[in-house]
Amino acid sequence: MPKRIGIRREDKSVWERRTPIVPEDARELIEEHGIEVIVQPSDIRVFGEEEYAAVGAQVQEDLSGCDVVLAVKEVPPHLLLPGKTYVFFAHVIKGQPYNMPMLKRLLDLGCVLIDYERVTDEEGRRLIFFGRHAGWAGMLDTLWALGQRLEWEGVPNPFSGIGQAHTYPNLEAGRQAVREAGERIRAEGLPPGLSPLVVGFAGYGNVSRGAQEIFDLLPFQEVAPGDLAAPFEERPDPHTLYKVVFEEEHMVEPVSPGARFELQDYYQHPEKYHSRFSTYVPYLTVLVNGIYWESKYPRLVTKSYLRELFGGPTRPRLRVIGDISCDVEGAIECTVRCTEPGDPVYVYNPLTGEAVDGYAGEGVVVLAVDILPSQLPREASMDFSGVLRRFVPAIAQADYTVPFERLALPPEIKRAVISYRGELTPDYRYLEQHLGA
Repeated sequence: MPKRIGIRREDKSVWERRTPIVPEDARELIEEHGIEVIVQPSDIRVFGEEEYAAVGAQVQEDLSGCDVVLAVKEVPPHLLLPGKTYVFFAHVIKGQPYNMPMLKRLLDLGCVLIDYERVTDEEGRRLIFFGRHAGWAGMLDTLWALGQRLEWEGVPNPFSGIGQAHTYPNLEAGRQAVREAGERIRAEGLPPGLSPLVVGFAGYGNVSRGAQEIFDLLPFQEVAPGDLAAPFEERPDPHTLYKVVFEEEHMVEPVSPGARFELQDYYQHPEKYHSRFSTYVPYLTVLVNGIYWESKYPRLVTKSYLRELFGGPTRPRLRVIGDISCDVEGAIECTVRCTEPGDPVYVYNPLTGEAVDGYAGEGVVVLAVDILPSQLPREASMDFSGVLRRFVPAIAQADYTVPFERLALPPEIKRAVISYRGELTPDYRYLEQHLGA
């Protein structure tokens, strides 16, 4: 009997238009691997039901006959089916409280959970991700936010012609809008008082690289973190922007005087380090955050530091924080909540602790959209599906009745199995303490 997989509709947000498997890859699974593909109908998915039907997939509501169910985002606990193998971004590996009920329900129902976030190679590098798409969309949205903020301040600027990522029919249209802003900067220069306009990128992974690809369409000079003061000490060029990329050694320093920074030591013993990032913030007009963060690591920007910065005698240069990573009260502590593309920013006032929707008001504009790749749904889905499809036959054909140690899955996928037949797998038993809490 052929194996059957289900592609679930996304219902976490009305903006979530992505799909884990696109029609052309569904065709390959059907024709080359003999897998039946069942697709739940959806009014918002970027690929239409007729596109799936045209490649031989079945479109129907009921997924109870599927061996494996694939999605992008989490499945609501009440919709989980007993004994199924689920594959999606679970957001549980940090013990996130808001998803513990879902994880407990998966365990109670004897389900298998495979988390995309944990699909890695032997070096621990993630293989299935939307990171670059988050960077692309996040940088477009950040430049849009900068343009709107400056307009609110009464400063006409070249960024006001850039829209949010979802307003463009495709990524290339968004890129063209940024190129046009760059041509305006080259021809007219920046408004008086805005130069040097410094954009800082925290991190150098897929998210940061994607954001930098968009920013690099503008005229810029790159400066090292240690040389940030230089553009302010000489006459800055108003026809260019300044870019700085921060790595771990720039963000933190050892607590012990005289000790040297060592990357692996920092990862293994983060308590031996504290943040030094506040030394750079006064120079930044825009901060783009793309780092992975856990509570054991120092924050980049704290609420107390922002209170000190904005409580000074002069208005800070910092206008916008594009928190692409979007960890609530995480590396960027003033990311007090996540937003959606329809209402993407709020102004955080460090002096009052209030966060007011929009880009008007005293404080710093925070962009904190946690589903940024959904704004580029077609490109994001095609790239994601292109990687995932290689693993789907093995996932679909595996025998989930055997003990976990005998489960025959590619090692990349087996490392991502969070729960198996109602129990946490050995690498994830630490989550028991979070389930209890």
